[in-house]
Amino acid sequence: MHKELQKAVASGHALPLMEAFYTIQGEGYHKGSAAFFIRIGGCDVGCHWCDVKESWNADLHPPTYIDEIVLQAKKHADVVVVTGGEPLMWDMTPLTAALKEAGMQTHIETSGAYPLTGTWDWICLSPKKRMLPKDKLYMEADELKVIIYNKDDLRFAAKQAAGVRESCKLYLQPEWSRREQAIPLIVDYVLQNPQWLASLQTHKYLNIP
Repeated sequence: MHKELQKAVASGHALPLMEAFYTIQGEGYHKGSAAFFIRIGGCDVGCHWCDVKESWNADLHPPTYIDEIVLQAKKHADVVVVTGGEPLMWDMTPLTAALKEAGMQTHIETSGAYPLTGTWDWICLSPKKRMLPKDKLYMEADELKVIIYNKDDLRFAAKQAAGVRESCKLYLQPEWSRREQAIPLIVDYVLQNPQWLASLQTHKYLNIP
């Protein structure tokens, strides 16, 4: 990598961009709404059921200057969702500053395993057992989304919810490959614990990115 570009990546002025696309948000609180998604490469959380394992190795994704990313985003939407991979492996401050300057709303989907950087209008925290969120992330989260693979994940969800703000939206979402087994668990749990809501990956049902 060119030394200048390497320096830009280190400072957050360029990012390993896996893909960027305009679509409908399929999950959680903002499901059904249009947004421009920025998927950043790089993740060491290592969820065995991850459906974007190709994002894990940041070296596979070309470093892209944030000015190019923002220009592309502005052509499509007023809301940007930054996801990964794990976007907080990188300094999000320059990207969110540029997006805000362009008049855009900034949303992030993160495991919380790395310190929070950037300025966000909405933070979706999706904690993972292998690398728990940093303490600060719990109190910053607007939405807590826990993926349910088996019954033990419900106990994990309860522990995670104990750390968030009272105003934080709580979602249980079935892991896609186990949805037939997980959905009945989620339904029963939400009926007994109505502070939680069920979330589905509706974009997969709609067959959109």
